[in-house]
Amino acid sequence: MLSKLRASAHHFYLKMLLAFAAGAITALAFAPYSYWPLYLIAMAFAIHQSAGLSAKQGGYYWLSFGFGSFAIGISWVHVSMDTFGGMPLIVSIALMALLALYLAIYPAITGYVLQKLAPTTSLTRNIVLFPALWTLTEWARGWMLTGFPWLWAGYSQTQGPLKPIASMAGTLGLSFIVALIAGALALCIVKRWRSAVVIIPITAVLLFIAPYTSTVEPKGEELSVALVQGNIAQSMKWQPDALWPTMLKYMDLSRAKFAADLIIWPEAAIPAPEHMVKDFLYNANQAANLNNSAIITGIISQRGDSFYNSLIVLGNYHAKQQAKADYYGEADNEFRKHHLLPIGEFVPLEALLRPLAPFFNLPMSSFDRGDFKQDNLNAVGHQISPAICYEIAFPEQLRANMNDNTDLLLTVSNDAWFGTSNGPLQHMEIAQMRSVELGRPLVRATNNGLTAVVNEQGVITHQLPQFETGVLTANIPLVQGRTLFTLVGQWPVLILSFLLFFAVLANRLKP
Repeated sequence: MLSKLRASAHHFYLKMLLAFAAGAITALAFAPYSYWPLYLIAMAFAIHQSAGLSAKQGGYYWLSFGFGSFAIGISWVHVSMDTFGGMPLIVSIALMALLALYLAIYPAITGYVLQKLAPTTSLTRNIVLFPALWTLTEWARGWMLTGFPWLWAGYSQTQGPLKPIASMAGTLGLSFIVALIAGALALCIVKRWRSAVVIIPITAVLLFIAPYTSTVEPKGEELSVALVQGNIAQSMKWQPDALWPTMLKYMDLSRAKFAADLIIWPEAAIPAPEHMVKDFLYNANQAANLNNSAIITGIISQRGDSFYNSLIVLGNYHAKQQAKADYYGEADNEFRKHHLLPIGEFVPLEALLRPLAPFFNLPMSSFDRGDFKQDNLNAVGHQISPAICYEIAFPEQLRANMNDNTDLLLTVSNDAWFGTSNGPLQHMEIAQMRSVELGRPLVRATNNGLTAVVNEQGVITHQLPQFETGVLTANIPLVQGRTLFTLVGQWPVLILSFLLFFAVLANRLKP
């Protein structure tokens, strides 16, 4: 009897190791690798292997899967702590592992509830309950504790064939479809083919109708842009002696590009409070006005005792009305970052954490929060909907800030914190999906890459190499109209997931 228990325990431990390996493989489905079928295969394998486990075992099994996925997929997190945060390598890796373990709790919840309500392989378990639970827990991960919606299953399709569905259902809707297909593949492993016969035509129909649910069409106008990649070393960025050399570098790089309608400098390109650099801003404003151009730059703005990570517009705000705007400071044509990055831009429990290590006292880690919904920036007569850095990962925030007159999505970032890791490449991938969802071209200006232009189908059309100083110029065809996601957001897939979950639960509780 004891030997049977030991054998059973060893068998489960082996399953846990295989779950970790399957989770780790999913990292290859995201940038820079983009082997999108691997996510479907790894998830299908995990669904198949977890059948027959108890609820507790199911929780541990999917915890292992999630830990493998995040420990490998976001291993780049430790770079900022190790290189710039003053922490020993072993400590930064340990903290990264703790974050991965926390994020793995969400797949673990899926696994526990899945095995509690539907422990054995069935159509209900694989293609009803699992997609619903996976979608709901990914959604919860996107807002709990300020949210970390990185590596949603839907992002595995940024280079995959299912991407057009995001214009209807969003990236979270793609997560549902990915989980649905994986559940069907898991049934095929045990030679239950009926699910595939149904799921494949449904997916094909969704792909076919996706373009017809969108009214996005060419506007017949172009906007010329120049995206300036300053490639300022992170170690120098916040040094007082580097302030004027940094600003002059951006101006020097821009001077030959004033033929463009819009010149964009990245997040915190001007690494100082607005009131400290007014003379420079006045001069930049005049230069842009003389050339009928506009500059959008990242800067630190101040209102009273509050400091914000902001974007401001200099120069020709309203070109269509032939009105030139003089810069007076503290203008209304400003965007203040709402979704701040924990530790990097605000420190929870700061009285406790700040004394522990330099990492908890990074430069400019005490920002205040802008409003959730803000007016678009107005530059050269165009409406531009911005997101600063981490905000691009929150689709509902971007949807709330877009309007019918929005011409362009804009995101700026400084990913130098993460060196040569995969983090900036995954960040770019996330930005591409916002273009698909909202049906607008997007420009991304960064300190050291990736600086790029993305069309309304989420395809990168222009790009600068990483870690090089340069200016990316492009003429962007503008579009108008709406995608279905712009109108309804994530709510349909969330409501569907809740309904499917409660239907299975009600059936389980039925006497």
